[in-house]
Amino acid sequence: MLMLALRTLRSRWTAFIGSFVALSLGVGLIAVMGLALASSLDAPERAPERFAAAPVVVKGQDTLHVPTPIGDRTQRLAHPRSVPAGTVAALRKLGKVTEDRTFVVRGDLVGHPWSTAAFAPYELTAGRAPRAADEVVATDGGATVGQRLRTGRGVVRVVGTVSAVGARGFENALFYTDARAAALAPVSTQLVVEADASAVRRAVDGRARVLTGDERRLADADPERDAEALTTLNALFGTAGGVAGFVSVFVVASTFAFAVAQRRREFGLLRTAGATPGQIRRAVLTEALLVGGPASAAGCALGAYAAPWLAARVVDDGLAPAWFAIGDHVWPYHLAFWTGLSVALCGAVAASWRAGRTAPTQALREAAVDERALTRVRLLCGAALLITAAVTLVLALLTDPGDLLHRKTYVSRPMLLITATALLAPALVRPLTRILAPCGMLVRSNAGAAVRRTAAVAAPVLITVALTGSLLGATATLNEARATEARERTASDFVLTSPTGFAPDTLRRLRALPGTEVSATASSAVYVLEEGVALIKSEARAADPGALAATARLPLTAGHVTGLDDDSIIVNEEWAQHDVGRRVTVWLGDGTRRSLRIAAVMPVGTGDNGVYVTPANARGAAVDRVEVKGGTAAGLRRALGATDVSVLTRDEWLRTAYPTATFTDADEKTRLGFLLVLGIALLYSGISLANTLLMATSDRKREFASLRLTGATTGQVLRLVAAEALVVVAVGALLGLLVTALNLGGIWGALDLQSARSAIRLPWPELGAATGACALLAVVSAVLPAAHALRRQS
Repeated sequence: MLMLALRTLRSRWTAFIGSFVALSLGVGLIAVMGLALASSLDAPERAPERFAAAPVVVKGQDTLHVPTPIGDRTQRLAHPRSVPAGTVAALRKLGKVTEDRTFVVRGDLVGHPWSTAAFAPYELTAGRAPRAADEVVATDGGATVGQRLRTGRGVVRVVGTVSAVGARGFENALFYTDARAAALAPVSTQLVVEADASAVRRAVDGRARVLTGDERRLADADPERDAEALTTLNALFGTAGGVAGFVSVFVVASTFAFAVAQRRREFGLLRTAGATPGQIRRAVLTEALLVGGPASAAGCALGAYAAPWLAARVVDDGLAPAWFAIGDHVWPYHLAFWTGLSVALCGAVAASWRAGRTAPTQALREAAVDERALTRVRLLCGAALLITAAVTLVLALLTDPGDLLHRKTYVSRPMLLITATALLAPALVRPLTRILAPCGMLVRSNAGAAVRRTAAVAAPVLITVALTGSLLGATATLNEARATEARERTASDFVLTSPTGFAPDTLRRLRALPGTEVSATASSAVYVLEEGVALIKSEARAADPGALAATARLPLTAGHVTGLDDDSIIVNEEWAQHDVGRRVTVWLGDGTRRSLRIAAVMPVGTGDNGVYVTPANARGAAVDRVEVKGGTAAGLRRALGATDVSVLTRDEWLRTAYPTATFTDADEKTRLGFLLVLGIALLYSGISLANTLLMATSDRKREFASLRLTGATTGQVLRLVAAEALVVVAVGALLGLLVTALNLGGIWGALDLQSARSAIRLPWPELGAATGACALLAVVSAVLPAAHALRRQS
């Protein structure tokens, strides 16, 4: 069997080269994603930055701890608490206490008190320390001495620059006088104590957190940013790896099965010569092993080369922190190698059973007509997957429709339908070719007769169109639903936003404008313990109920907005307890435990229908949005004066905050992530399409010779080949659109059950581009080998 397999590889090298390329690229894709995923599991230990030279840092409580029967549940507080005044007084007796404050100045520019600069430590590189309220010191690269900066806090003059000693720049900051910093940020949540750490711990006595050594990094801005970045990367590479693995397995299995199906006459001749079905099967498996082993090894080498390139790309695009790199991991290579070899063998096994049943009389057949392309096993498997997809969709709609709107769900669900459709494709090929080529008798006959070839070539097109339509269509449909919700919810004429928050005097000037209704809201959070063990965080907005009722139309299912007061809360139906009048125990954004009465209930919607509380239940929350009914834009700008507040009309704000055709700035990483997932998967699908067509066309030399003998010119044969390729691409595109429609139909049904209205949005430009690219690639990949074969025959 080994010698026969080696001779077969040498004589049919074209088909085996195609299988080798498909498998090596698939294994390389799995290896790349495995290496990226493994490298995103652990974040490096970050040393203290702003407080590297501070002896002891005391930090107010920033974590909520709730005891449960299975242990404490924790959540980060939306509004960390300040160190208690009594504790601060006790600490001042031990040594010098320096209060730290951090506030947004503009964009990524933050402000601090000058007295904290020594704890990084920062050193002056030019100029002097600030002395007046309008003077600041800037970190190197941010500004130059003498420069005036316009900020949301007024115009300031740079009187000095500093750089961190022994460390690269880690922040873009301005240092104000301590008095000015205290006026801009009255609440201090952490401080530096120049005293013995053990004495500090005794004075604090558990009322705050004492940080020394490497723990001082927890006092830096966003100390969990590395872990959060890796969580995002882990989800991204997990999704991309799942899609890439599915595409690789799908294409490799299809390619190997097609390569075996092409050799029906050869197996018939072997059976005529006396070969038993077992010998045929062993020969096929030996060939798969001889191709699969080297191809998997080549794929692992390709993955080792491509993974660092991918890491550099995600860093350049801002998807990963600057320190992210591919680590020295071994298990992704094992996973990729054995997955590739196993898939190759499984694809060959499935086809070898059919090959072993090839009757000797098959060798005498001259017509390559697939009489029974859809075998009983393939039909059962396809039907089972289709039924599974339908049942799981119905169950999700009946029990948890919101789960269908989650990214992990609408990314993974298309795979089940794609596989089911591909398995059942042979039953659809002939009807579709008759519809798509009603006049081209020879094109229709060739595509309909060679069902396996048509289905194999259409498979990469199916997966390309289905993934493009399902992923981008789901995003577009959900964006449209969110925009519709926001449009129906917003009744104001103007929406004012500020990255630094609204000062109290600014709000007083706005409220003093005649003929206007002003609703100032702040972002906050509440926490609720569900089923006694799960501590759930819900985004909340703090608002005055009267002003909120005048400027917003909340989609309530029960209760009234005006029923909201300092002893109540507005929740949505996703909460375990959502009956109007019932009381629910919650923890506020600063960790305060309260029992609040449910004043009104909103539907779940797309997830943007959060919680509403009054400002009294959101202590520490800064007003970041003001909705105004009445007035004019010019009048609002005059009342605001020289601030960083953005004044937008209702429609302008909706287009900016809830775009339907693009992603928001906050979702830019999502867009880049989708491009990564789709780009890698679709590139591989495109290569597989070209590879399968090259295999299929190179096997039709006898057919082309027959056409030439009947009088067909070379041009006519090539036009026939091109037309067949286009018909096959059209078959794959229609099947992909069918999968897309079924997936988006499930999302539309979930939105309807969640009381969120939206039309299904198909990404027609992207679908057209994907189909057009497949069509161009198919024509080129079919015509070039056909032209080469015809040239050799002539």
